[in-house]
Amino acid sequence: MSVHFSSQRVDWGTPQDLFDRLSKEFGGFDLDVCANAENAKCPRYFTEKDDGLSQDWKGYCWMNPPYGREIGKWIEKAYHAAAKPTHINPLGGDATVVCLLPARTDTQWWHEYCMKADTVRFIRGRLKFQGSDNSAPFPSAIVIFGQYPKYQWGYFSYEGRQRRQAVSGGQEAAYTGSEGRT
Repeated sequence: MSVHFSSQRVDWGTPQDLFDRLSKEFGGFDLDVCANAENAKCPRYFTEKDDGLSQDWKGYCWMNPPYGREIGKWIEKAYHAAAKPTHINPLGGDATVVCLLPARTDTQWWHEYCMKADTVRFIRGRLKFQGSDNSAPFPSAIVIFGQYPKYQWGYFSYEGRQRRQAVSGGQEAAYTGSEGRT
């Protein structure tokens, strides 16, 4: 029996329940940056023919990129689309990009871009992607590039824990969702 932790598949459809929770949290998404008519999560989306990598990304963007060898280009684009333009990064843009990614912490693209993300959330367990009979053969993460004023910090996110500890003087405070602390 052969055991491995990779897959030949690159088109992993976003689980609808995960997308719905994130969409609610962020107040909706304006654009799905890499999709097709069958798996698009937003009314506005870029297909392979549209070449999302060459398009401008604006607003709140959803990204579940192809998980093949080109994934690094998608992560780089997300990073630059969300970064504020500076003399160091003249490619900066004004998007917030929420990414569903394989948690491949041993890759160059992870260290070059994901480690500089505004938020990284590791997903417990393995996702069952849309159109798949089984769970994925890899762990996943939500990586967020950019500012998110509509964002309600989540109880289990790193920021949520840090904010709860700051507010409570190191003691965990109860969090009830969008209503705030109790």
